[in-house]
Amino acid sequence: MQVVFAWSLCLSVGVVLLSIIPLTIGRVKAGYSVENMSAPRALFDELTPFGKRAVWCHQNCWESISLHAPGCLLCLITLTDSNIAIIAALIHPIFRFLYIGAYVFNIPTVRGLMWASGLFTTLLLYKEGLTQLI
Repeated sequence: MQVVFAWSLCLSVGVVLLSIIPLTIGRVKAGYSVENMSAPRALFDELTPFGKRAVWCHQNCWESISLHAPGCLLCLITLTDSNIAIIAALIHPIFRFLYIGAYVFNIPTVRGLMWASGLFTTLLLYKEGLTQLI
């Protein structure tokens, strides 16, 4: 079942890439064009609240994958076969996908729950992987 961890990693990276869609929409609404490529961060002050949330969401997605990827790799390397780790790996990308929608559409309670759930599933991967290692 180690393939589950590889799929979780790939799907989680896909979710990070999907977070570019609302980011692009927010930038287009603010008048972002090819000429802005020399200083894309300078446009931030001109973004709508939707666009600013999309930027923050995208940044958080990168932070999340930097924690999740080592957890998946740990489970792959240690040949973890725990049902808890497998379920955590499967549902993590779902939580992160829902997080994007909740963040961009400003639903703070759901956003917080999805963030905490995503972090919890990542921590479960570390726990199960380290248990297998020790």
